[in-house]
Amino acid sequence: MTYQVLVPDNLNKAGLEALRANPEIEVVAPGKMSRNDTLAAALTAHALIIRSDTKVDAELLDKAQALKVVVRAGVGVDNIDLSAATAHGVIVMNTPESNTISTAEHALALILALCRHIPAADRSVRAGEWERKKFTGTQLYGKTLGILGFGRVGRALAERATCLGLNEIAYDPFVPEEIARHLGLSLVPRVEDLFERADILSLHAVVNDQTRGIINAANIARMKDGVLIINAARGGLINNADLAAALKSGKVGGAAIDVYDVEPPAADNPLLGLENVVYTPHLGASTNEAQEAVGVEAANAVINALTKQRFDNVRNRAVFDRK
Repeated sequence: MTYQVLVPDNLNKAGLEALRANPEIEVVAPGKMSRNDTLAAALTAHALIIRSDTKVDAELLDKAQALKVVVRAGVGVDNIDLSAATAHGVIVMNTPESNTISTAEHALALILALCRHIPAADRSVRAGEWERKKFTGTQLYGKTLGILGFGRVGRALAERATCLGLNEIAYDPFVPEEIARHLGLSLVPRVEDLFERADILSLHAVVNDQTRGIINAANIARMKDGVLIINAARGGLINNADLAAALKSGKVGGAAIDVYDVEPPAADNPLLGLENVVYTPHLGASTNEAQEAVGVEAANAVINALTKQRFDNVRNRAVFDRK
């Protein structure tokens, strides 16, 4: 049997080559597709590989009667209606391995950029200024780095931050203590402990009912005055208005933000335009190496699912109860 794989978003050529090398796979990948073109092409697709732009919702799933598998080339599945996919018997998978190192490196870069005012200092020198005192920074050595969420990226950040002499603590109720001990840091028993002790707080949690808007006024009040907050995970972890107010008051000394609850962020997002914030446009996985690895991992996930009935990194395991 030949399986049709629809790729409506741009995917690294290494991933497309891996798909095309399999004789059982027919690839439909014209490049970035409009919503209407995606809906039309989905009618005959057995599998979808998507990035963050394509939304797999009830409308698409209703049309895609042959669809068996959706693979998100990346980590987050915010743009996939998991409940609707399960109801349609469609297995949803992601590719969590390939982005890990690049995202952790970006989080570390954001920490350094924020602590040493690198973007603002760069703009100042470009403008012909020389204001060294204005950009006096914060030394990392001896500070406490709190990591919220100790999955793949949180652990990779911890490994890389060790060489800077940071004291590291983490909170993740789903991670065994021995994993943290192996990396030389402690898991705190309560998220409140993390907020109270961290000089720098780096977010690496998934968004769910417990974590959505967890950076809010009540939890910010528990933090040290001047705490620095880094978000290279998900925009939904932050209550925008509460963090903006804390940044303006100085309770939060600065933030570095790579992800937003709406992307690109709306013009009225209160976090935009603040002097003590470093902004990047969701660059965590934006390296050549990560993009190639993500494309190949996504391609292999589809090939294994369609031709071998092997399913890795399934995000809606309830689908198997339905079958």
